[in-house]
Formats: sequence, structure tokens, C-alpha cells
Amino acid sequence: MIEKQVLGPQERPDLRHWIPLSFQHVFAMFGATILVPLLTGLSPSAALFSAGTGTLIYILLTGAQVPAFLGSSFAFIPPLISISSAYGMPYALGGAFAAGIFYCVAAGIIKIAGTRWLDRALPPVVIGSVIVVIGLNLAPTAMSMAMNDAGGNYSLAMLSIAFVTLGVTVAANIFLKGFFSTIPILIGLVSGYVFTLVMGRFFSAYDIIDFQGVKDAVWFAPPQFAAPKFNFVAVLTFIIVSLATICEHLGDMLVTSKVVGCDFYKSPGLHRTLSGDGLATAWASLWGGPPNTTYGENIGVMAITRVYSVAVIGGAALIAIILSFFQKFSALIRTIPTPVMGGISMLLFGIIASSGLRTIVESGVDYKDKRNLTISSVIFVIGIGGGRLAFSVGGGVQFQLAGVALATLVGIILNFVFPQTKNR
Repeated sequence: MIEKQVLGPQERPDLRHWIPLSFQHVFAMFGATILVPLLTGLSPSAALFSAGTGTLIYILLTGAQVPAFLGSSFAFIPPLISISSAYGMPYALGGAFAAGIFYCVAAGIIKIAGTRWLDRALPPVVIGSVIVVIGLNLAPTAMSMAMNDAGGNYSLAMLSIAFVTLGVTVAANIFLKGFFSTIPILIGLVSGYVFTLVMGRFFSAYDIIDFQGVKDAVWFAPPQFAAPKFNFVAVLTFIIVSLATICEHLGDMLVTSKVVGCDFYKSPGLHRTLSGDGLATAWASLWGGPPNTTYGENIGVMAITRVYSVAVIGGAALIAIILSFFQKFSALIRTIPTPVMGGISMLLFGIIASSGLRTIVESGVDYKDKRNLTISSVIFVIGIGGGRLAFSVGGGVQFQLAGVALATLVGIILNFVFPQTKNR
């Protein structure tokens, strides 16, 4: 790390600093980027490849003005799981592709009309409540991974692995300083993995790591092109969820602007940053990768190091691409035990929900106003309770809208229907 020196977005470090600074960003994004494909059944190699290439696409479209790394989006985990379970993963990838194109459409509207229409459709009471739903909707998945063995039965051994992983991750997040404070997920993941290996030497209940897949994998192979498929339900589900992630993008750009000291809302403009995010997401779906989003972890690295160089971010993207070609590395990632991922998820999914609460609190949403109270209440119950709208349309095709997507849609409708009056 370059001590007491600031590199602006257009500056480049010398090579001896460039490589470690870029690796630092790789470490910061790595845990979260591979976690999403592991939770949804996608390929970690594809996630790394699409994150790296997507970041380069973003840099190109923003004229190399914005230092932002794009990685796997947690907000799209529920639709990835639900659509792939109902129709198959190709349809989930098709929905992700459609969401990326919708980003570009929204970017065009923002260029013409500004962001006021988005503020009207998704005020803090709606977007904050939806983010809470996204996090809590995933809570049962986290606990199932943390408590159950491969057969779906409760296991105290699995729970102990999850708690060790969670404990180390929380401690790293709270107590570590400097660079290590930016990679608590990676530290917790490695600690949980080592704990499982050590305990597996002495107790058969912990012997759950199988390296056969690593032995069978080839050393080097390019990521495989995927073939997304499309149906109305998948496309609509992902587009509705993307309304929330578009607002997340606006927030990330605001935070990045404050950290770097540049107004990225004006230059290169939100329409270009959002288009870059959207095209990176559409591109990722073509390679079997999850939708992308600008990463707060990497914003944190920039805030700590005071290095805002786009070239450093580009270097991290190239490193991610190189790693994606090593298939034994991908196979090794797949050996990470499910309870280790469960322990990580217990924290991460809770953080997602907490960030929604933070949005509500910092925006000053008044719950003495029955309008706000009603909108949040309905969103919570539909989203967390498993609300589902399903019916058959022409040709016997089943239409279904559920969970986060349905809760978001209902919240938007209620926001437009209820008058902007306050109960006094």
C-alpha cells in the first residue's frame, strides 16, 4: 500500500505498487463474488470471469472515470434460486439478461428525465422495506446450510462448523484494522475450512471435504458460454427485482463520489454508470455468471488506502479473469463445506436486511404516518411470508410472481395508490 499518497482516478501507480494494490481489491471482492454462485448453483469460475470482464466493460463505458469493481449481486439470489428451481437455470440466466437490458432502458430515461420518476416510484419506505425482505427472505436458506447435513438432517457437527465460521467472521469484521478489516468474509471462510479439515482428522462427522473433484479437474480451461432461455415469468421477476438494485446503484455512486471527491452523478453521468452496470449484468448471463453490481467492499478499500486509480481496479479485473481459467482452483472452491457457507450467510444475509433498516432510518421515514406503516407492513408479510401470485394464461402457461418480486410490485402500487397525506 502506498503510504500517505493519494492516486486520483486518472493516475497510475508504478508496477511494484500496482500489482499488490490490485490484489488487495481481488481479496476484498473474492469472498462475496464466489459466495453467490455457490449459493445458487452457478460456476465460481464463471462468476470470476464475468466479474472481471464486466468490470472492464464498465470502465470502458464510463470512459475510465469511475473506480468501481463489479461483482456478484446478492439482491438477485432469491430470483436466481426460485426461477432456476421452477423452470431451470437457463431461464434464470434469461431473466438476468433481461434485467441488464432494463438497466440500460432506465439509464436512457434517467438521461432524458433525471431521477425524479425513480424517487416517486421507489421512495425510501418502499426500497428500504424491499431490501429488508431480500435479506430476511434468505434467512431460512442460511440456517438450513448451517444446521443440516447432506441428507437434510439436523447435525450438531455442521452447526459447530457454522458457528466457528460465523464467530471468526464477526470478530474479524469488528476487531481487525487496516487491510484485514476489508476481508472478514475471506478470513472467516478460510478459518471455517481449516477447522473442518482439522476436525475431520479426528471425528467422522466432520469428514465432509472431498478433494476428488480437484484431482479430476483439468488445470486450464476457458469458461463455457451459456445459452439463456426466456419466458415471461422469469423476465418480469428479474425486472421487478432490478428496480431495487437500480436504487442500490444510485446509492453506491453517491458513496463513491463522496469517497473519491468527484461528482459521478454529473461526470460521466448516472446514465453511463447505470448502462455499464446493466451491460455487465447482461454479459455475465451469457457466461453463466450471476448479475453484477458495484461492490461496497472495494469502495471500502479505496476509502482506507486513498488510492482511487481506475487502473488499479482494471488490474484487479484482469487478475479475476486469469483466476477464472484455472479449473482446479474452481474445483477447490467447490470443496468449501456447506456449513461454512451457512455461517458466512448468517452474517451476510442479516447485513442485507440491516442495510434496509438503515435506509429507512437515515431517510427519516415516519412510522407515525399510517401510510408508511401500512406500506412496510404489507411488503414485509408478502415478501417474508412467501406470498405468491399464480394463475394460468393462454395455452396452459403458468404465471407466477412470488417473494421479493411480488412484494416490490405491491409496494410500488400501494405507494402510488395511497395519497401523500399524513395522519396527525
